[in-house]
This record gives sequence, C-alpha cells and structure tokens, in this order.
Amino acid sequence: MTSFSKFSLLGAMALIVLVGCGRSDSQSTATSSAKDADSKLRIAVIPKGTSHEFWKSVRLGAENAAKELGNVEVIWRGPVVESDTGSQIEVVKNMITMQVDGIVLAPNQKGSLVDAVEEAIGEGIPVVIFDSGLDKGPAITSYVATDNFKGGQMAADQMAKAIGEKGNVIVLRYLPGSESTEQREEGFLDAIKKYPEIKVVSSSEYAGDNATSAKEKVDQLLQIHSNELSGIFSVCEPNANGTLESLRNAGLNKKVKLIAFDPSDALIEALADGSCSGIVLQDPIQMGYLSVKSLIGSIRGETPEAFQSTGEYVATPENMNDENIKKRLTPATFD
Repeated sequence: MTSFSKFSLLGAMALIVLVGCGRSDSQSTATSSAKDADSKLRIAVIPKGTSHEFWKSVRLGAENAAKELGNVEVIWRGPVVESDTGSQIEVVKNMITMQVDGIVLAPNQKGSLVDAVEEAIGEGIPVVIFDSGLDKGPAITSYVATDNFKGGQMAADQMAKAIGEKGNVIVLRYLPGSESTEQREEGFLDAIKKYPEIKVVSSSEYAGDNATSAKEKVDQLLQIHSNELSGIFSVCEPNANGTLESLRNAGLNKKVKLIAFDPSDALIEALADGSCSGIVLQDPIQMGYLSVKSLIGSIRGETPEAFQSTGEYVATPENMNDENIKKRLTPATFD
C-alpha cells in the first residue's frame, strides 16, 4: 500500500468515526429529551412535622397537584414533631442523596435549613419554600405561604372585638426561629397598638411545639395574670389546643377570650360553644397544591412568582357555618 493510500484510508476512517460520533450524540440528546419528557418526576415534600392536621391538609393538596399534572410522584417525609430541626435537615440531605427532581420544604428554623437548601440547589435540585420562610441566601424557586404578618393583625382586630377593645391580653409564642409564627406574633403586636385600652401583659413566653407544653405554660401564666386577664392569642394549632385545655381546667374558657391560629376539632367545637372567639385560617390544601405545581412548572420551563400568598381568613362563632369559612375550617371534607 502506498503512503498516499494509507493516508487516504486513515482519513476516511476518521471521517466515519467523526460522522458516527456526531450521529450518536444527536441521537443520545434526542433520547435523553424523550426520557425527560416521559419519566416520572419525584418531588420530595418536607413539612415541619407530620402529626398536626395542618400538615395532613398540605399533603392532600400536594398529592392533588401531582395527580392533576400527571407523571409526578410525591415523596412525603418529615419529622414527627416540629421542633426536631436535626431530623428535618437529615430528611433534606437524604432527598439530595436520592437525587429527587425537586424539593418542597417548610423549614422549621429559618436559619438552620439554609445550608441544606444551598446544598440541594448546588446539586441541581430546585427548591420551593412553603408555609415558613428561610433566611436570605439560597436561590429558591418560589415562596408559597400565608401572609402571616397580616394574619396576626387580623387576630389582633378579632381580639379587640371579642374583649370590647379594652383589657389585658397575652401573646403566647411558639418556638424561636420559626419565621411564620414570628410574623404572626409581630403582626398581632403591631395591630393591637391601635387599641389604647388594651395592654399586652406578656409576649415573651414560648409554649413549645405540642399541646402539653403549651398547657403547662398557660397554667403558669394564669397563676400570675388570671384575675386581670381578658384574652390570649395562641399562634398555632398545638399552642391553641393547650391553651384551650388550660382555660377549661381553670373554668376560664368563656371569661378569657381565646383567639387561635389554625383549626383543630377541639377548637372548632370551642368556637361553637363560645370557648374560642376566633380562629385565623390559612388554606393548607392550596398551599401544598400551589407549591408542587410551581415547582413542576419551573422544571418544565415556567417562571413562578417569587412570593405567592394563599390567603388569610378569620372564623368566628357568627360566620363559622358560611361556606367559604367551613371549607377552611375542615378542608379535607371539602376536597
């Protein structure tokens, strides 16, 4: 074989290889795109906790969105109790290891979850935050929540109405670092200033993440303030459940007006019998639904709004049977 023939043969072989490689890359890209379009998306939905009715309604909304969108699997994981930040961080990291397609997270501490969220986004996993905010830093896809500051203001106005715009009241806090409840607390304190004859006698006590610890805290506060107390604002479901039990045990459940945030069966019954004067309501089904829908939309090329509010409402003994209020007092029964 001549030198020219050798070079000609080598050139032809190189051309075949180059053309072959180009064709393979094109086919691979097309196949990958088809797989992306057809494969099921796995979305981790991570609540603060899994035991309270609010989170069960969020799960229902998230699963509704998955069914509607199609080819979406919701992986529901979270700590049992809302104060277990370590477990929630571990869940996020496990979802990163599993390489889920996206994460929907309600951080139970606004600062402690920042690194885990940063890690997820760094791994190419988009994150939607819902219910409770996160400290600045991570480039999250969207934040879906109640306007909790406004909800706290609405609670203050309902408290003022319930006690005739005068008297001593308590703000029973939840846990340090919980952004959603901090906003409710601050909203209440902001709006109650409009009523010069209402005095906040305690706003620094934390009730914890369960009804038992809340009851114990209210028991202590009643020993100090019961003779001069007109009302208590309890900023979340377990907090309010414990407050209600304490007031009933002390025989003060109709004298001291209770304003709650988020319903439970016990609080709905209390609203009916006059032991609770108002419940600020969120829309947890819509929160779960919109969070998952926004995340899937972003994966499929859409750009959701940075903040999406799901609305705030107040249930009272007078309006609790109105259709718009009933479906938020007992959201699962209306789904």
